[in-house]
Amino acid sequence: MERKHQVNVEHSGRPAETFEATAVDGAPRRLHVVRLGLWLVAAVLAVRQVAVVRSTPRTERLTDLETWVGPHGVLHVKGSLYDSTRFTGTPFGGLVLKPLTRAAEQALGWGWTFGTLLLVVALGLIAARALPQPASRRTSLLAAPLAISLLMLSLPVRNTLWLGQTSIIPVLLVLLGCFVVRGERAGGLLIGLAAALQPTVLLFAPLLWFTGRRRAAASTGLTFAACTVLAWAAMPHDSSTYWVHHIAGAGLGGRADDLANQSLHGALLRLGLSGPVEIVLFFALGTAVAVLGVRRAVRYARDGQLLLAVAVTGCAAIAASPTAWQHQLLWVLLAVVGRVGKRASDRYVWPVAVILVMTLPADMLLPHLEPLYPLQDNRVLVAALAAATFVPFLSRTSPYYRSPVPTEYAAPVPSRFRQVPVVPFLRRVLTRPNLLLELLLTRVTYAAYQQIRVGVTADRATAEHHGHQIHRIEQWLSVDFEHRVNHAVVKVGWLRGFLDYYYVSFHFAVPLAILAVLYVWRPAGYRWARSALGLATLFGLIGFWLYPLAPPRLMPGLGFIDTVHGVQDFSKPNYGTLTEFTNQYAAMPSLHFAWALWCGIVIVILAPWWMKPAGVLHPLFTLFSIIATGNHWFLDAVGGATVVGAGFGLQYLLSGPRAATRAGTGRRRREAAGPRPLSAGHGQRTST
Repeated sequence: MERKHQVNVEHSGRPAETFEATAVDGAPRRLHVVRLGLWLVAAVLAVRQVAVVRSTPRTERLTDLETWVGPHGVLHVKGSLYDSTRFTGTPFGGLVLKPLTRAAEQALGWGWTFGTLLLVVALGLIAARALPQPASRRTSLLAAPLAISLLMLSLPVRNTLWLGQTSIIPVLLVLLGCFVVRGERAGGLLIGLAAALQPTVLLFAPLLWFTGRRRAAASTGLTFAACTVLAWAAMPHDSSTYWVHHIAGAGLGGRADDLANQSLHGALLRLGLSGPVEIVLFFALGTAVAVLGVRRAVRYARDGQLLLAVAVTGCAAIAASPTAWQHQLLWVLLAVVGRVGKRASDRYVWPVAVILVMTLPADMLLPHLEPLYPLQDNRVLVAALAAATFVPFLSRTSPYYRSPVPTEYAAPVPSRFRQVPVVPFLRRVLTRPNLLLELLLTRVTYAAYQQIRVGVTADRATAEHHGHQIHRIEQWLSVDFEHRVNHAVVKVGWLRGFLDYYYVSFHFAVPLAILAVLYVWRPAGYRWARSALGLATLFGLIGFWLYPLAPPRLMPGLGFIDTVHGVQDFSKPNYGTLTEFTNQYAAMPSLHFAWALWCGIVIVILAPWWMKPAGVLHPLFTLFSIIATGNHWFLDAVGGATVVGAGFGLQYLLSGPRAATRAGTGRRRREAAGPRPLSAGHGQRTST
């Protein structure tokens, strides 16, 4: 008993005590407020998951549970459980569930859903308790609600709740065996039960053996064997079907090449391999991943990072399993506890990547490009392989584990207003951010922008009514020159072609080029400009939602010519197929002009003197193109200028003015600072 207690202390980094026993008496009041807020978020997410399940039509929710225990479910039949391949569990799982069929039938709905939520909460509490030491008081206090919230958001838990699956139970049993129960035999018993329900959990037996917990390893193997033999004695035909005919469950459930199967076997089938070649390659790769994953896990367990070791072993099991369905992939989310990177700015790359992979659909993470389809289809498998084989998690003995290379901040610049900055901890950072993290977040942000823009739709009558409102206001202001400009440009072929090309091509190319240049040569300026652009775009989305507006080219009777998209058939409600791909009524404000004006401001402030004219010309050309092509009203451009001003203004309000250095900074100081920033603070206006 005592030895088990000592092992838990050694590997988890904290005594086997309840998580709530963490001393919090001296924690600041603000930390308690944040903690309560996170618990509230976790509760809201739990309620939302219940609401999603209960709002789903009865025939579409808890489908796996209904298949097993419903009136005509496979657990009611007298023949084999696997005749229809609808039951994917082990014979022992069927043996355990059969006596519970009547109770499970009654629990279909509220009971099963709430029971699953309780398992998720228990999983989050144990994972938070098992964090490797040293952990700060803030981390200890916030870990539990954060862990539960992430679990609620993750695709495996959402699929488990929706399907009515039991895949959380094996993960919970392993964590209970490693971190909660006392005595190696008891811990091994729980892990053996998990293996009897999910055979790939047997990979934890070598982890236990090579970390000195041999009684636990032996208990795991004996428990698994006893449960399997018991099921074989009670259900010989089913056991033979599962272990021999289906080779430990392979071939049960959906097609093995389905996207939901995130194992090496499924990936190889999706790549077009089949037959003996695929089987040999799968076994070779699966064995290599399992061996390498267990070796890495043993190293991290001996280092005192047992939770990371458990996650790495689980990730190796995912890859080596013949089938690893989406509801069985929680091991990848546990790998978020690993620390990667020597710089403080690099610490967020791995956890952010894991969280995004485990919570967002594939089309939000990667663009729809054919070369990226294999990566998009196997994103969870890639994350599991990365965790199991090559991600360089830091050892606790590394000097960078607790003290990464700090981020360089600029000295604060006094503001004209007493309350600015409103958020003082948003200090100006001089070093450039991690490129992979920036690309990942940029892709996710743009995908969210696209979905929101398409999702914020309005009926045609409302959009056209707003179009007439804008037209009347422009007439009253004597700025209704769009029709004259549109028809004048149509008569000049080369000018029409140039403006059409400018409208289509420069909208994305110029902002991306500016961001790339700033990232390389002006890191502090990059952060300032990127934040302002993001805020302006957010304000633009709010405008689309509040005021859907038909552009001039989609206003029947006004006689505008759509030079870019061609003639629109106004007799069709959606003007043909164009509206299937984008929201045609997202005209106010004009983000075309807003982004161009942002480019101009950044160029004028940060670029050398010979580039500043481009900062004036690009917004003017964009304004001319959006009006001449019939895609925007003039007041749309005014709205675009407004959201850009609001973006820069809010950025100033939150974090204060950009820092600037005094003139005459020497060459040696600039060279010592690395890639030349605009200042020792946040961005220096280039001297002319």
